[in-house]
Amino acid sequence: MGKLTTHVLDTSRGAPGAGIAVRLYRAGADGYELVARATTNDDGRCTAPLLDGSAFLAGRYRLVFAAGAYFRGVGSTLPDPPFVDEVTLDFGVADTHAHYHVPLLVSPWSYSTYRGS
Repeated sequence: MGKLTTHVLDTSRGAPGAGIAVRLYRAGADGYELVARATTNDDGRCTAPLLDGSAFLAGRYRLVFAAGAYFRGVGSTLPDPPFVDEVTLDFGVADTHAHYHVPLLVSPWSYSTYRGS
């Protein structure tokens, strides 16, 4: 069976994004429903897959990373409101037998993602 994982890299510090709150939502008929919560570890990774096994369904998903809270926590100087606060990534899962890895590379001024392995 497939799985969904993530990790965060703080590109402004050249370090893992440790302690970042992550929420995962699945799209349904009535909008997005919260299906998982996690916090990144010292390596910037969630210690377990966000979804796997029978819970890993095809469909549209939304990952939300609390980047602004993280940057405030590590002492970054941010404007009020911050330019990058909650980072929302919408993506689709078509193959439930595959590994979908959705990393976030983030700084107080930018972010990017890709489908990793």
